Amino acid sequence: MVTSSASTTHGSSVDALRITPAIRRRAGVWQRFRRHRIALVGALILLILTAGAVAAPVIATSDPDKVDISQYRKGPTVSHLLGTDSSGRDVFSRLLYAGRISLSVGLVAVAIYTVIGVVLGAFSGFYGGWLDAIIMRLADVVLSFPALILIITVVAVLGPSIYNIMLVIGLLGWPAIARIVRALFLSLREREFILASRTVGVSNGRIIFRHMLPNAIAPVIVAATFGMANAILLEAGLSFLGLGVQPPTPSWGNMLTDAQSLTVLESLPWLWIPPGTMIALAVLSINFIGDGLRDAFDPYLVR
Repeated sequence: MVTSSASTTHGSSVDALRITPAIRRRAGVWQRFRRHRIALVGALILLILTAGAVAAPVIATSDPDKVDISQYRKGPTVSHLLGTDSSGRDVFSRLLYAGRISLSVGLVAVAIYTVIGVVLGAFSGFYGGWLDAIIMRLADVVLSFPALILIITVVAVLGPSIYNIMLVIGLLGWPAIARIVRALFLSLREREFILASRTVGVSNGRIIFRHMLPNAIAPVIVAATFGMANAILLEAGLSFLGLGVQPPTPSWGNMLTDAQSLTVLESLPWLWIPPGTMIALAVLSINFIGDGLRDAFDPYLVR
């Protein structure tokens, strides 16, 4: 009984030693992020934008796709808080629903290329050799083309739609993530705990995903955060050019289409200022969060 009790106590203490550093690291990251006031402001703004998009059916004052020619380009009123567009549709309602599209494009596209980049970068950095050479040359080929021109070309061939935008941005954005993960894996694979894992017969898959990847995830999170802001801008640009989300489905980008007219820019600001402001707020808030995460994950950074 004494031996059992002692072993139990010993096991608990070992588990505590294993858990405590991870808990302390997470607590340290949170404490450093909290000190980054601009990042907190960015997180609050993004939370408000996301809440507005999610609660759009409740908050919206009318059907975003309802056409009413009698309300053609009316200014803000009590019934239409941000006025109406060229089809008599409520701008405020469309702005809320557009947030769903624009934010989801950024999230899904970044999720796609982050997964691709992490997997390819991990294999490249861990195995090296011919596999590393092939993956890195493929990344060089993708990076050798101007991203926006390549995306416009592919979307023009596949056809404009929200799903094609997600897919194209996701398939073309992975090289930066892959290079980050590869560089970290090249360093990590020579560390003592990795060599020890190999010595005791731990499988390569377990070493990659259970031991090395958790130690390389922080820069990936930061890069993905900045990538989401870039994806939102790309979607807005493509939709503005008519190659992205197609009407009547609203997105912040295609809501700016009317701003191509000088008359709209000068006399009808409610048609372009609200979606332009939403894009600016979303991108700035995500960049602020990225700055905060970058500082929080770097314990040696002196602010």
